[in-house]
Amino acid sequence: MARLILFNKPYGVLSQFTGGGPGETLADFVAVKGVYPAGRLDKDSEGLLLLTDDGKLQAQISSPKFNKEKTYLVQVEGEPSVDALVQLRKGVTLKDGPTRPARAKLIEPPDLWPRDPPVRFRKSVPDHWIELIITEGRNRQVRRMTAAVGLPTLRLVRWRVANWTLEGIAPGQWREVRTGMGPARR
Repeated sequence: MARLILFNKPYGVLSQFTGGGPGETLADFVAVKGVYPAGRLDKDSEGLLLLTDDGKLQAQISSPKFNKEKTYLVQVEGEPSVDALVQLRKGVTLKDGPTRPARAKLIEPPDLWPRDPPVRFRKSVPDHWIELIITEGRNRQVRRMTAAVGLPTLRLVRWRVANWTLEGIAPGQWREVRTGMGPARR
């Protein structure tokens, strides 16, 4: 039976088992042999990272051709205009081509753990939170999308992939769940 691990990747941790310093790789948090990330999260992003020992499941989760939704909670610098949200919903053109349409909405600040180090705060520039749902997963895609509409990303947390969420998983912690595209909630 395939293994599937839901890991809450902290800020500053690489989405790989080797190649970083102490406290910077998955090996420092997940002591399970034979599992590999299904997709990636940048070192400066946080949140849900799925790990599996099943190549087919890994492809199904990470390949854009399977249209698995990924939900991000994004703290942006500036005031999101209606036009900026509409642009995100229609898809924006990046250097590597247009993105698929996304679901984007302004949200209240989510109840998340404090980030270490904290996000910089500027009194003169407001920040807001957007929930962004995409079905792709290009390199730094969410950051590039928000920048393209004039909203630099300050903090990025992946909350959900398909039906699996971070619900009840603290930063640096993980939980193993049954495979299949069913819900991950207990």
